[in-house]
Amino acid sequence: MSRVKRGTIAHKKRERLLRRVKGFRWDRKSKERAAKEALLHALPRAFRGRKEKKRVFRKLWNVRVNAASREAGMTYSKLIAALKRKNIKLDRKILADLAQHEPQVFRRVVELTR
Repeated sequence: MSRVKRGTIAHKKRERLLRRVKGFRWDRKSKERAAKEALLHALPRAFRGRKEKKRVFRKLWNVRVNAASREAGMTYSKLIAALKRKNIKLDRKILADLAQHEPQVFRRVVELTR
């Protein structure tokens, strides 16, 4: 019988694991056992982090819109209510971007809602 060399699948599995932990700190990027443990903790946190990111950014947009709308002489809640009443469909992300990068355009939007 011919000789069967083993280990190719195990090697591929190990390489795949180490590719996923590339960029981790300390031994967790190079040692198989530490990498497995790191992934066990990292994957649920990554899933949770993608959900948290949405909440965090919405909060940030609200703060930016509030600050810019107060400079324009209107509170955040009154601005949002007026936008809905006038049927102006600009979401908070776009409003925050306008407030940050195009202040004159944002002021025009506030004026339109009055």
